[in-house]
Amino acid sequence: MAFEERESDVIVDFVFEDGLLYAVVANIGQRPALKVSCRFEPEFSGLGGSVQVSRLPLFRNIEYLAPHKEIRTLVDTSADYFARKEPTKLTATVTYRDEGGARRRLTIAHDLGIYRDVAYVVTPGQADRTD
Repeated sequence: MAFEERESDVIVDFVFEDGLLYAVVANIGQRPALKVSCRFEPEFSGLGGSVQVSRLPLFRNIEYLAPHKEIRTLVDTSADYFARKEPTKLTATVTYRDEGGARRRLTIAHDLGIYRDVAYVVTPGQADRTD
């Protein structure tokens, strides 16, 4: 088994799906990750601007993240996110410990602007309600 296959490997990613943006913390490695935390620069808001997504407890401390596990949270609709002029260029710095106690750190650059003009279909269940 190769060295990389034995390690935990935690990333933060953003997923665009049917007009919605999600933030995802995932252990794409073969081993558990411990004491996972993520810091975003700059910070950003979601859910119509009502929630400071980058400060959610999810990103502050995950005691145990199993191999191949991901945790995702809704950020916002892409239309609302971009209309509020939230930051599109973000960096996510992930720190965690592997099972042996070694500290790991990874900084990932994201450009959410790539999703600005992506077309998607709104199904009847997704349509905005005005009531």
